[in-house]
Amino acid sequence: MIVPALFFYLFAGVCVASAFMVIASKNPVHSVLYLILAFVNASGLFILLGAEFLAMILVIVYVGAVLVLFLFVVMMLDVDFAELRQGFLQYLPIGALLGITGIGGDLAESALKRAAGAKDSSSILPGHGGFLDRIDSLLFASPALYYYYRALVN
Repeated sequence: MIVPALFFYLFAGVCVASAFMVIASKNPVHSVLYLILAFVNASGLFILLGAEFLAMILVIVYVGAVLVLFLFVVMMLDVDFAELRQGFLQYLPIGALLGITGIGGDLAESALKRAAGAKDSSSILPGHGGFLDRIDSLLFASPALYYYYRALVN
């Protein structure tokens, strides 16, 4: 019983670490390679669950086809990353503002549903929280983006 638990923690730990490195890596080729490592570890987790078919589909379809295509496209494109990173600090405040207001919209909509005692806000998308759950972040972030844009233009 201890061996499957050890393999689970090994696969899960490497999967989370490689998923973090996909985001944190500065080189896009390294990001794709870390994503391949994350998918291989996720397939190891599927094998531990007894879902061998899903594990093989994950490796064959995503790693074998899609990520290899991404790797070749990233390697063939000569992207100037210094130019892409140039405006990062300029757009950081609006990105943080939109992220915070989007989370606030999600929390506000959840509080409204909880106060009303409803699981779904509509019957359009049952089981997904309703249609309002799909756009709740936009309901708060869109006005914030509009007023930020108006403040910069005027």
